[in-house]
Amino acid sequence: MKFANDTRADQYDQRETARVISRALPWIKGITGKTVVIKYGGSAMVNEELRSQVMSDIVLLKIMGVNPVIIHGGGTAISTVMDRFGLPVEFRNGLRVTSEEAMDVVKMVLVGQVNQELVRAMNAHGNLAVGVSGSDAGTVVAEQSDPALGRVGTVTRINADYVNALVDDGYIPVIASVALGDDGGYFNVNADLVAGAIAGAIGAQKVIFLTDVDGVYLDFSDKSTLISNMTLEEAKDLVESGKLSSGMIPKIAACTNALDQGVYRAHIVNGTAPHSILLELLTDEGAGTLVYRTDSADNHDEHSLGSVASKLVENLEE
Repeated sequence: MKFANDTRADQYDQRETARVISRALPWIKGITGKTVVIKYGGSAMVNEELRSQVMSDIVLLKIMGVNPVIIHGGGTAISTVMDRFGLPVEFRNGLRVTSEEAMDVVKMVLVGQVNQELVRAMNAHGNLAVGVSGSDAGTVVAEQSDPALGRVGTVTRINADYVNALVDDGYIPVIASVALGDDGGYFNVNADLVAGAIAGAIGAQKVIFLTDVDGVYLDFSDKSTLISNMTLEEAKDLVESGKLSSGMIPKIAACTNALDQGVYRAHIVNGTAPHSILLELLTDEGAGTLVYRTDSADNHDEHSLGSVASKLVENLEE
């Protein structure tokens, strides 16, 4: 026999939990059955506890009826192995200079190590995740972006059919940002840019970029300048202004590219904050910076809705 005082949390905490869940209902209804691309990276990937928490939150979204698609890089792990092999580590405008030797390291780390770690962490909850290299089935095809950067690519084509097939079969694709080269080789492509390109190609409703800061700052040295939301046009103006830090440039570029292709909203969120994805998607306040279209985007999410999801969206479409 057990007494309630020994097994139940404080009643105030219980009521607060119930209130939070109840307030999330409109947001859950709005996202159920939709596809969300999540670019996963930063400290949330390196810290094992954070990684486990993020994977659990993504599984929860899947249970709610969301179709998550994960894109990842692995910058810290790549730099560690490059140092071990005595290879120089250099960045220009937020992009890694990638020699032929460095490209071998990128493939080894992203596909053979990081991808498998993420798949294993997510599949602790059930066999949901499928690991994919961007070069598999031509998922991501790229061309050289700048000879000075070496094997760094610009996305030219996405095999949306392959990604959509995995989603339609009920899996969560976990895609490493290694691209098949149009020259027969491989390219290292910034994971932010891959996420934006895939989100646009598969008709995702949202794309989320996890980073190590709380969002986009107009002036990073002044924390009061954190931007809660901005339009697509304002984001483009911000890029052209030259005020952004080099690491934020690819993220904003990926946001604007995805929205230009029909994605409704792009979110930049601090992945080191507990449950930041859920807070951004399922609360009124959000937890990062939102970039949105001001027109009625022609979203083309082609994934079939489950029976419950179909009923939830009936009134929304009237």
